[in-house]
Amino acid sequence: MHVKAKTMAFGGLLLALTVVFMSLGSIIETSTLFLLAAASYFVGIVVREFGLKTGGAFYLAAVMLGFITAPNKFYVLTFAAMGFYIWGIEAVWKWLEKRPMMQKRHTVFWISKYLIFNIVYIPIIIIFREMLFAQAASDALLIGVFAGGQIGLFIYDRAYDYVQLHVWGKIRGRVL
Repeated sequence: MHVKAKTMAFGGLLLALTVVFMSLGSIIETSTLFLLAAASYFVGIVVREFGLKTGGAFYLAAVMLGFITAPNKFYVLTFAAMGFYIWGIEAVWKWLEKRPMMQKRHTVFWISKYLIFNIVYIPIIIIFREMLFAQAASDALLIGVFAGGQIGLFIYDRAYDYVQLHVWGKIRGRVL
C-alpha cells in the first residue's frame, strides 16, 4: 500500500491533536463535550481530504491511542461514538454523491444521520443505564433522555457543518 508522505504527516498531526483534545477533555471537565466534539471533527476532515479508508484508519488509530493515553476511558468511548457518527455520515454523503439522479437525496441524508446516531445512542442508553443515572430511571426519564439526544444531535451536526464549511474551509488552503 502506497501512502503519500504529505497524507501521512498531516494525518499524524491531526491524530496528535485528536489525542490531545481527548486528554484535555479528561483534565478540563467543564469543556469535556466541546473538546470531544472537536476531536471527532478531525475524523471528518481526514475523510473529506483523503477518503473513507484513510478516515477509517485514522478513526481506529485515534480510539486505540485514546485508550492508551487518555486518563478517562469513558471519554474515549464517547469520542468513539462521536467519531463513528462522523465517519458514517461522511460515508453516506460519498454514497449519495455517486447517485446524482436519486430523488430526495437531502431527505435520505437526514434520515441516515438520525439512523446512524440512534444505532449508537439507543444501545448506550439501555446498556449503560445504571452508569448514566444515579437512581433507577423511569421510562419517562428515558424518553426525555432520548429526545434530548435528538436535539443534541441536531446541535452537534450543525456545529460540524459550520466547522467544515467555515473554519476548515478557511484553514485548508494554508495547511494543504
